Amino acid sequence: MIHLPACATRTRDGARSIEQKAIPLNDNAGVNFMQLPCHSPRHDARPLLSCGIFPAVRRVLVLLALILPCAAFAHQDRHAPADAAASGPAALGAAAAFDTHGRLWMVSVRDGRVVLRHSDDFGKTMSAAVEVNQHAQKIDASGENHPGIAVGSRGQIYVTWVNSLAQKWASNVQFARSTDAGKHFSAPVIVHHDRAPITHSFDALAVDGSGHIAVVWIDSRGMAAAMAHDKTYRGLAIYYAWSNDDGKSFGAEQKLVDHSCECCRLALAPTPDGKIAALFRMNYPGNIRDHGFTLLPTSGDAPLPERVTFSDWKIAACPEQGPGLAVGENGARHAVWYESAHGPAIWYGQLDPGHAPQYALQIGGPGARHADVAVHADNVWLVWNQVDAKGYQLMSRTSRDGGKSFDPPLVMASSESAVYSPQLLVHGDDAYAAWNTASGFRLIRIGAGAHAH
Repeated sequence: MIHLPACATRTRDGARSIEQKAIPLNDNAGVNFMQLPCHSPRHDARPLLSCGIFPAVRRVLVLLALILPCAAFAHQDRHAPADAAASGPAALGAAAAFDTHGRLWMVSVRDGRVVLRHSDDFGKTMSAAVEVNQHAQKIDASGENHPGIAVGSRGQIYVTWVNSLAQKWASNVQFARSTDAGKHFSAPVIVHHDRAPITHSFDALAVDGSGHIAVVWIDSRGMAAAMAHDKTYRGLAIYYAWSNDDGKSFGAEQKLVDHSCECCRLALAPTPDGKIAALFRMNYPGNIRDHGFTLLPTSGDAPLPERVTFSDWKIAACPEQGPGLAVGENGARHAVWYESAHGPAIWYGQLDPGHAPQYALQIGGPGARHADVAVHADNVWLVWNQVDAKGYQLMSRTSRDGGKSFDPPLVMASSESAVYSPQLLVHGDDAYAAWNTASGFRLIRIGAGAHAH
């Protein structure tokens, strides 16, 4: 059963149309200019430009870099050989996490397997890879999909990934755990009880203050049910499941919200009182692509999602630009998000559910992509990818007053090669940008200057 188009349509904003043919969009969203015979989004220009497009158009597309969900890799850092280099740009999806002892853990994809490596020197050297899944699978690690990793309070390592199935756009979310410091992993299990060959994808993983494991994903069962009765269904839905036994099993999934965006990543963040907060792009009536926010209930209570951005950006496509979220010790909900109501832009703000964000600040314009945010004490860090005709840059901004004001943007790195979206990590009093690149995994310290490990 097909729940997404067989051929994606690109707009100037880099969005992917959810229709099966080119459709007109509103004036402030850009226009569709061609159909690309590609079935998944890429983070590198090369796969997009190899999809049968005429050479002259390729050159135009390079100059119109806004359509490319690209990234940059660092030059002022040390790095280890990349798994992505062996798998190609389509497998650049990766994630990283620090444990309580300062060891860095990183997951990526190689030859149909999720692999785990660690570093005790801030990414200067990496351990040998440990295979999380012993049997090769078709793993989606491109676009907004990537394997996830979280570390428990006793050093447990939890990993999730999306396994693509034979049916087009069908997938499931798989989970495995290690209780011996990453030496061995349990056999993978499917997180959701629903086994229909539909979309279960774009998952996010987190551990709450009680050690419960939460997995959240985008799900097409609502659309499938509507289609079965010749009805329409706006967007997709978001579901989540919990494990209260250290990942040995997951309870029945619960719906978080109907009518989410179709392929934008989800953002999870722990709160000071031990809960997990979620931020996600919605598909509000009229194809409005603003964001919703909620806490994830663990008691069986219904979630209470509320709208938190109000740009009224209208586009009949998925922007493939999910938000970032971090919750401070004082409860402030720091967020970054992309919208294009008045031109492509990345914004920072502090969420106030039901109202417009406070301290809203545009941090990037045309060419700015895939931002992330982190917070510790009064420090707030922002990173994002900036792309233009000359190449790609990793940008950062820092606030030392809780997000009320920020230092000017800094160029942390630049390159002409591809990387995945930057992920911010906090260890001690410092923030680090973790990138998996086509030439190596890199960890870059974000601070007052372009200092890097």
